[in-house]
Amino acid sequence: MSIDLKPELLNRNNFKEYGEVISTEYSESKIINNGFAKKHYELCIMDANENGGKSTLHIYEAKKREFPLQITMLEKHPYFSQTFMPRSTKPFLAVVCLGDDTPDLSTLKAFVTNGNQGVFYRRGVWHFPLISLEDDEQFIVIDRSDCGIKENTIEECIELELKEKIYLKKEY
Repeated sequence: MSIDLKPELLNRNNFKEYGEVISTEYSESKIINNGFAKKHYELCIMDANENGGKSTLHIYEAKKREFPLQITMLEKHPYFSQTFMPRSTKPFLAVVCLGDDTPDLSTLKAFVTNGNQGVFYRRGVWHFPLISLEDDEQFIVIDRSDCGIKENTIEECIELELKEKIYLKKEY
């Protein structure tokens, strides 16, 4: 089987099965710091406490992908959620899929952000690794840490090689 994926513009409705769109566009906010800042709160609630884990923040530096990009594998984090927020205002792509033990390719979708959006993947959502459109783009990533404690260790990531030929086009 061969699948050509065309990214669609990311929005709250078309991404809700996979997680949440991180954006100030629809968030609740309040004025803080004597009027010098606006706080957009609880944009997503991280799910990382499995087996004594804690939420942790990382910065990823991504390399530019070449298109058409062959989607050769998907991964999922069965015991925690994951958030990606760009540090620039440049778009990036997200490829996601539902499914339990294996991806359900009938739910495979690609999304392009508007440059001001991030993505929150729910626990267990299949996804392709970060797809940057520029070299050296930085992303704030929030996910789980076992805090260096052996007893807190869990299966962090399941990777599955795909037999299907799936190509992501840079058309949106």
